[in-house]
Amino acid sequence: MYSISPFPHKIRAFCDNKRQISLMLSSNCTHSFPLLSNSSPRFRVSTFCPKSLPTLSHRIRISEPHHRISTKRWKISCFRNEESSSGSSNPESIDDFLHKELKNPEIDKPSVEKRNWISRFREAADLVFKVTGKPWTVPWTAETILQVMLLWIVSFWFIGSWMIPFGAYMVGISKESLTFRGQALFSLLTDVTEGLAGILILQRCLTRFRPLPSDWFKFSLKGNWLFDVLVGCLMFPLVNRLSQFNLDLLPVLPSTPLTLSSVEQSILARDPVAMALYALVLVVCAPLWEEIVFRGFLLPSLTKYMPVWCSILMSSIAFALAHFNVQRMLPLIFLGVVMGVIYGRSRNLLPSILLHSLWNGFVFLDLMK
Repeated sequence: MYSISPFPHKIRAFCDNKRQISLMLSSNCTHSFPLLSNSSPRFRVSTFCPKSLPTLSHRIRISEPHHRISTKRWKISCFRNEESSSGSSNPESIDDFLHKELKNPEIDKPSVEKRNWISRFREAADLVFKVTGKPWTVPWTAETILQVMLLWIVSFWFIGSWMIPFGAYMVGISKESLTFRGQALFSLLTDVTEGLAGILILQRCLTRFRPLPSDWFKFSLKGNWLFDVLVGCLMFPLVNRLSQFNLDLLPVLPSTPLTLSSVEQSILARDPVAMALYALVLVVCAPLWEEIVFRGFLLPSLTKYMPVWCSILMSSIAFALAHFNVQRMLPLIFLGVVMGVIYGRSRNLLPSILLHSLWNGFVFLDLMK
């Protein structure tokens, strides 16, 4: 019900004189009535939140300054009840307007693009995981990693530069006075000693972490890794091109004397025993020791602190630096990356050792030409 105050008889007279005036009051919007003339009063319907005024019902207030009814302006205020009219069919209600705004495609477009970007990033990450494999479970810390690598470098330098030469000197043997076969045997003895020292260092430093997970230092003939090795062999021409590019980038200084290694001297001499001993060093021993240290230990250990692809790259750089030859840095880094990817996919040291052996054999055969 609407209550009109304070002059009901005047409102009745006004409604009788203005025939076609109909008031359609909505609970959701405000209407003005332009049907009235300038001399006629104006009606304004305003909506207030029912929750803020829970005790108010629909009412119409007529304001009259100085207790007189103005003939020029009438104000009717309508307050909405808690329950809206069931018969209201106004298409421009506030609820419909907000519903249209929420469905605006321009607002949803950034969120859709963001979801697409995230999904693409996840797909790329899944692809990288499929290519390089997932991180290892590493039970030791960076301190153990540094300890193993420093001890291996020191042992490598000490055995090759001091221990073996001093032992040969004590028994009255000079490396320069040895024959090609003697030099090849000397090289094999040095390489085997360095490899055994590296394995003993790993055994000693990792004893307290045993038993290790099953994918550590794994040698297995099972698995579909032969295809990966074949693909790695197809990279050999690229490695060879990188070798030439590295030589062009960092050529040998003219002042540096050009000397042939003992391997090259044995090949030139065509000594079959010396060549077989050198082949044993290059194709069997060196790949075995180096893969155990750089791919078997260093690469998985780094995955505790960085992604797998970054661990592959860092272990490859360390692998190249261990050869102490700047003219071979780029091909060795690339070769280390290829062997690291193969090891990450297979979790098996046998494929990377086989690929390493094939590369060394390729180099050895190239020297024999």
